[in-house]
Amino acid sequence: MNRKFKIPFALTILTLALVGCSSNKVKVEKVKPNPLPKIVETTALSPVFSQSVSSTSAKDPLRLQLDASNGVVFVVDPKGKVAAYQGKQRLWEKNVSKLGLSAGVEAKDNLVIVGNAKGQLFALDQATGEQKWTAQLSGAIISPSLIINNRVITVSNDGTVFAHNTSDGQQVWAYNLPNVQFSLRGNASPVAVDERAIVVASPNAYIYIIDSLTGNPLMQRRVALSDGRSDIKRLNDIDGDPVVVGQFLITTSYQGQVTALNLANQQVVWSENSSSTKRPEVVGNGVFVASTDGKLTAYEITTGDKLWENDQLLNRKLSNPVMLGTNLIVGDLDGYLHIVDPSSGQLIGRSKTSGEVRSLRVIDNQLYVATQKGAVSIWQNR
Repeated sequence: MNRKFKIPFALTILTLALVGCSSNKVKVEKVKPNPLPKIVETTALSPVFSQSVSSTSAKDPLRLQLDASNGVVFVVDPKGKVAAYQGKQRLWEKNVSKLGLSAGVEAKDNLVIVGNAKGQLFALDQATGEQKWTAQLSGAIISPSLIINNRVITVSNDGTVFAHNTSDGQQVWAYNLPNVQFSLRGNASPVAVDERAIVVASPNAYIYIIDSLTGNPLMQRRVALSDGRSDIKRLNDIDGDPVVVGQFLITTSYQGQVTALNLANQQVVWSENSSSTKRPEVVGNGVFVASTDGKLTAYEITTGDKLWENDQLLNRKLSNPVMLGTNLIVGDLDGYLHIVDPSSGQLIGRSKTSGEVRSLRVIDNQLYVATQKGAVSIWQNR
């Protein structure tokens, strides 16, 4: 029987930090986060919406995120509730699952999609919160779904990709990713390549392009390598969502590389060593990566040349970076939102929320933030 072990990221970091042992004791090197660097603030963020929901486990890297559709913001509570807000007015709130929620929100085509750790997928009506349908998957759902072509595409934690009809929740197809014995506890979300194809990333550092209508595989390619000597050091997961920009597919991997793949000829254009579990940000000619050790690095998209590197935030458990207007934003373990000049990597400002920043998104030039402590908020440039 094949068994698959999901390893919490924090435990992996602790394991990799072992520096010596004897028959009766193990010495662990403690890694301290860098203190906040002193900066001359030239810019700041202004909050336009905030709401508190239940906190999530500090050891479980759930990516509960806010989403918006038609001017309405949808908020998921890990205790099992989903709510809709227009401005500061709550339009509705629904108890969706007594077993809690572990993934979402994806809001599109008049649906709100969330899931839980028992593999239950829920579709709600955007206008009323009424439950339209539910579906049972074969594994936990710990990353948001994708709605495309009247399909809800979801990756379960056992490595199965599911497609369900948006209208009635009937399963249309399923695609099984290769079994991997060891992996981090985390999944990349499916991402649209074009109007029909999607890309799914796996724990074995492969990416798979699949037809969203039929489930037929169109391409598979390994995009990262790890040369560790143990199972832990060979972990090479792609947990950050891939990014598609023109002909480029950009991926990051844990203990691997940041890679640019040419979708036209399926060849790797460049690959640079970097360990990251976060989605990269790609804007203009820049690829911005937050590594697991807290470095922020910018690469040139066509060559992979390093444009700059900032190590002032080492070991601060950085979130995924995003571009808000002309500034790069990244969150950290203390809830700070660091504002970075994307041309130089210089820190130019910061704002503060509450709890480790787990998810950053930019929708309609506003920053959507979700933290481990349950602080969900929307910000804009001041």
